[in-house]
Amino acid sequence: MVASEWVQAEVLKAVPDADVEVIDLHRSGDHFHVRIISESFDGMRPLQRQKMVLAVMKQHIPHPVHALDLKCMTPAQAETSGDTAFDPHGGGQGVHIRRIEKNKE
Repeated sequence: MVASEWVQAEVLKAVPDADVEVIDLHRSGDHFHVRIISESFDGMRPLQRQKMVLAVMKQHIPHPVHALDLKCMTPAQAETSGDTAFDPHGGGQGVHIRRIEKNKE
């Protein structure tokens, strides 16, 4: 079991300039929705973006992290994206849940 802050720190190793939001989907410390916003994703395909993050995270899968729902986008894409996260294990078929907006100080 790991904390959302730990996942955020690991993601920042892959994409240091990113704004990272992590939601512990089940409050179990092993299923996470991770929203990553970075200018460095501009011009990259979605799979290329995810591979950057997974290059760092793969050593932690399946233990201590069991599931990652990665949303990697540019700031322009983030402005038009919805406010839900997908929980692949929610309700047996998967379910969209409302994201928690980060408090910016």
